[in-house]
Amino acid sequence: MAEERDVLDMDVVFVGAGPASLASAYHLANLIEAHNAKGEGEPLEIEMMVLEKGQEIGSHALSGAVVDPRAFKELMPDTWQEAPFEGKVEKEHFWHMSAEKARSLPIPPPLVNKGKYVASLGKLMKWMAPQVEEKGIDVLCEFPATQVLVEEVGGAQKVIGVRTGDRGIGHDGEPKSNFEPGVDIHAKVVVLGEGPRGTLAKQLEERFPLNQGRNPQVYAIGIKEIWEVPAGRIEPGEVVHTMGYPLDGETFGGGFIYGMENDQVIVGIVVGLDYKNPLLDPHNEFNRFKDHPRLRQLLEGGKMTFYGAKAVPEGGWYSMPRGWGDGFLICGDSGGFLNNQKLKGVHLAMKSGMLAAETIFEALKAGGITEERLARYEKKVEASWIRDEMWPNRNFHQAFEKGNLAGMFQAGIGMITGGRGWGFKDRLEGHPGHEQMVKLTSPKGQQMRQKAPAILPADGQLLFDKLGDVYNSGTKHEEDQPVHLLVADTEICVTRCAEEYDSPCQRFCPANVYEIVDDASHATGKRLQINASNCVHCKTCDIMDPYQIITWVPPEGGGGPNYSKM
Repeated sequence: MAEERDVLDMDVVFVGAGPASLASAYHLANLIEAHNAKGEGEPLEIEMMVLEKGQEIGSHALSGAVVDPRAFKELMPDTWQEAPFEGKVEKEHFWHMSAEKARSLPIPPPLVNKGKYVASLGKLMKWMAPQVEEKGIDVLCEFPATQVLVEEVGGAQKVIGVRTGDRGIGHDGEPKSNFEPGVDIHAKVVVLGEGPRGTLAKQLEERFPLNQGRNPQVYAIGIKEIWEVPAGRIEPGEVVHTMGYPLDGETFGGGFIYGMENDQVIVGIVVGLDYKNPLLDPHNEFNRFKDHPRLRQLLEGGKMTFYGAKAVPEGGWYSMPRGWGDGFLICGDSGGFLNNQKLKGVHLAMKSGMLAAETIFEALKAGGITEERLARYEKKVEASWIRDEMWPNRNFHQAFEKGNLAGMFQAGIGMITGGRGWGFKDRLEGHPGHEQMVKLTSPKGQQMRQKAPAILPADGQLLFDKLGDVYNSGTKHEEDQPVHLLVADTEICVTRCAEEYDSPCQRFCPANVYEIVDDASHATGKRLQINASNCVHCKTCDIMDPYQIITWVPPEGGGGPNYSKM
């Protein structure tokens, strides 16, 4: 659509108002303030902006994490204790679960969390954002960045900014009476902190060789609910991690329970998005987890209040894309900054954002933003405690491709060898998660048909179907807008995919977005129906689709879940 667009010139644009971007913007502002106060050299005056696709800060920040406060202490040494943490971890447990029992075991060293904090990520972002704004930085909600602006400079490509999404386009793709074209925001450097499987980061990976020589990124899906439970059931800051049931021995993942203030509890499960059985349904696995006698004991008499789902980058050190290029830096989950063994990423996201800020600051002091100066970001990451933390776990997830026993054996080897893999290899090769799915037409696939657990019926009290959970995620979208889940070839969905995988999109999506429905006009008698208004923005479809024909793009500004009250 060739519409005339407004152009806004900025110095630095941060995409996403998560921990990486907010920490980066805040740290850069502090560095510039300190520099100007010293009066050494030319004063720096720059304009910065943070773009957030959600309707408000925290609305797309899925609640519930155990946070290492290390980055907070560095970023806000005088005020970090004012952050709205739910509770300090003083009591923790590790359970190995069978179908009927949960056996307490010694806590593996990577899962020891004493001294860390249970937190609502949404509350933390709501606390951080005003402090960023006090630095004179605009934080704009309902402004999804949908396109990277790239120009050719001397035969090379350079990022010059981003384009925000158009508003007021109807379901048919035609402008409505309230149509407003998006804005082109030009910047000297764009900092991408979009979260996992970021839209703009994905565009950059297609234009620049960011993944050359790296392992493919692999993901897991985290599904969780917040419950209000009777008083005394769990303490604020109390943490439980589980392994075993309900997941089978080939599927990476586990459960977690986090105690919050006011007798609230976060209950969730992580399922690796490299599972092999196409009939597996992560949402059903979550219901099976809650249906365990030990979980029933915790939740009965309580009330479920919020639901959410989110992808998690699990690939580790060797799966991180190159995080810099001419005109851009990538931080947080978009850059794979997550400790996959400890399942912690908030502090790493913040630190990566802070290092991005230091890279930009030093470039500005040296005379301006250049590709060569932005390249120093990678060296800063390698010299920081980010590498110290992620390097020993560099082969952790890749070993689980051979099953959970092999993965745990590798984890033990890694603790002894400093992270080396099988045969003392420094690096184990990884494979994209969607390639691990077994075709049901194969002999192994035929066996898997017998292994898929039955879908537990919802009772509306402990167990909820997907639509019931979507309602409790606060998800809303403008109904009359183009579908933001782009399927390149829907014919595949009712032919090859139906035959080979039995249409797994109906199961791997935790929000009932994809349905195969009857359609007498099609030769197969079926068609794909996309219920885009249900989407909770977890990105699972973009990741797990076995043919890689689904592309998730941001919907019209503000659409999606609302986790801000979680």
